[in-house]
Amino acid sequence: MNAFLDALGRVPPLLAQHVLLSAAALALGIAISLPLAILAARRRRAGSVVLGFASLVQTIPSLALLALFYPLLLWLSALVGGGIPALGFLPSLIALTLYALLPIIRNGVAGLTGIDPAVRQAAKAVGMTPAQTLRLVEAPLVAPVLIAGIRTAAVWTIGAATLSTTVGQPSLGDMIFAGLQTQNWTLVLAGCFAAAGLALATDALIGLVERGIAHRRRPLWLGACIALAAGLLLATAPLWHRGGGARVVTIGAKNFSEQYILARLIGDRLSHAGYTVRYRDGLGSAVIYGALSGGDVDVYVEYAGTLWTGPMRRKDVPDPKAMVAAIGRWTRDTSGVRLIGPLGFENAYAFAMRGDDAQRRGIASLSDLVGAAPGLKLGSDLEFLERPEWAAVRRAYPLRFAATTPYAPTFMYRALASGEADVISAFSSDGRIAADRLTVLTDPRHAIPSYDALLLVAPARAKDATFAAALTPLVGRIPVAAMREANYQVDRDSGKRTPEQAADWLARRLGL
Repeated sequence: MNAFLDALGRVPPLLAQHVLLSAAALALGIAISLPLAILAARRRRAGSVVLGFASLVQTIPSLALLALFYPLLLWLSALVGGGIPALGFLPSLIALTLYALLPIIRNGVAGLTGIDPAVRQAAKAVGMTPAQTLRLVEAPLVAPVLIAGIRTAAVWTIGAATLSTTVGQPSLGDMIFAGLQTQNWTLVLAGCFAAAGLALATDALIGLVERGIAHRRRPLWLGACIALAAGLLLATAPLWHRGGGARVVTIGAKNFSEQYILARLIGDRLSHAGYTVRYRDGLGSAVIYGALSGGDVDVYVEYAGTLWTGPMRRKDVPDPKAMVAAIGRWTRDTSGVRLIGPLGFENAYAFAMRGDDAQRRGIASLSDLVGAAPGLKLGSDLEFLERPEWAAVRRAYPLRFAATTPYAPTFMYRALASGEADVISAFSSDGRIAADRLTVLTDPRHAIPSYDALLLVAPARAKDATFAAALTPLVGRIPVAAMREANYQVDRDSGKRTPEQAADWLARRLGL
């Protein structure tokens, strides 16, 4: 019951953000689509280009389309000297607007080209101008078909808006992604039902508008429009009294349990220091550091090896202390990001196998794995196969697996347990390694760098003494055993806890 009430409590603010984003994207899509539909119906060559572009957009997966606008907006921001947000509402708005174009344009073109030419001739005969013909004759005839396209676009937009979580825009997708990762099915169902309910309600109300116009029943379509407007105002009500200013901080987190837990631990300390805290969960490694340096996120936990092999593009593997010191200098000099310090544990990539399987095959290291790899299946997290670390491992060890399959981290461990994978790219601070009695393979050639967990603060917060004072007690305080236990509390199958509960346990375990 507590999990159910907690899930319900998270719906209103996320629903408000979801509705605002979807409504803005749909409205902008309609505003762009209507003149394009008229142009496409009047001029065949232009119509081929317009419909071709709108169709091309639909072939791009919505998640990829959202991600593509991040580097584009970063580039534009740098070109104009800053001020263009690369994460959050703007990239989500642009991507969803593009997704809304095709059904509206296509239905608009179909409606306009389907009008009997005699009708236009009659309008011209009575002295109507082209603009009057469009407004008084064509628009009423096309409206039912056009609104049917708007209904389709609305449902698509509301569904795709759940993916905006990946680029830092709060939505009902926050609940779905977090629930999938932590296997909190109450959270997943709450997010899915809220999104589905919103889509169905919107479709039904726009359907009433369509029916009212088609049957010329003004009270019906006018009442449906009023209901849509009232629903929009009601759903976005939680946003009306949002606070702002310097005391509001945004804590970033990637898409796995440890990050959710650490974000809540940080948030608890900052809220006790008087800050209003909000979270941006589910950000990928490719965007989260840019979000921090650009001010979209105020603080998050990164891993030394991720920065070293990613943004810094380093291929050497120095001593961990030297690496942390070099990272601190690099973040300060290149973007003004402040390194508060390492948290005290490492979460490195570590190849793992089922203990009995590793023993039977005589595999204890990555060197041992080379000969057996052609007959084994590798399961990885969603990022690993595209990361520099995987390239470094393959340079050091000529690994050639029979198959490689990416999974969400939680399901990666399940794939190993079920035999769908024989080897996984595990995380060294994960409690499931000990709980599932996995064997972690050694790295004798030191291909994988250190992954000390580092607390990073955005340039705008770098000189905030209160902010730093709230976070400094975390530096060097979290042993890997404590982090493993906190992670396992969220990831285990029975007696599961929420990231908030695990963060509270961790704080008490550390005496904080």
